[in-house]
Amino acid sequence: MDVIAEMERHKLMPVLRIDRKSDVRPLMRALCEGGLPAAEVTFRTECGAAALEAARREFPEMLIGAGTVICEEQARRAYDCGAMFIVGPGWSDEVAAFCTARGLAYIPGCVTPTEVMRAVNAGFSAVKFFPASAFGGLKTIRALSAPFPGVRFMPTGGVGEDNLAEYLGEKSVFACGGSWMVPPRDVAEGNFDKVVSLVKKARAIAAQA
Repeated sequence: MDVIAEMERHKLMPVLRIDRKSDVRPLMRALCEGGLPAAEVTFRTECGAAALEAARREFPEMLIGAGTVICEEQARRAYDCGAMFIVGPGWSDEVAAFCTARGLAYIPGCVTPTEVMRAVNAGFSAVKFFPASAFGGLKTIRALSAPFPGVRFMPTGGVGEDNLAEYLGEKSVFACGGSWMVPPRDVAEGNFDKVVSLVKKARAIAAQA
């Protein structure tokens, strides 16, 4: 599977913070019901790996990977749990090497020319632009696209309903990631109907972009 192509087809990547393994099934169902069978399960919580493994086992038809992966040990755990891709908040030589050796898609966080150059020189052309709003958003993405025309960006952090269409309208953006579709508080309170509604709304915006 061409993971980047699949992400581009969906245009959206929900970033999930899962604190309880019991939330995995209803949360994944909510994403699918909303029409978005994709998820980035972050390793920000103690049950991140277990949640990822459960999601991959119970929803094999979904595009599911690991996020907030910052070292080889986490990448190895994610790989063992069945991650289809790895997303990092920044660049990591060791994670890049691990993923390359296993043919696992790696989307590193890159927000400066130096970081983008490191990714390109290592063979990666799709990067995460995070935190997007703090690093200049579209203005910076457009500036980086000039010297790196072959690089595609996935802005995350500060992306939401108000600016999603603008981001997706930029040709160098292949998808947008974020937690606005899956608010941690609503997940914690079991408001999965709201997740369905937010995902449908995001998909409607993306469809017009």
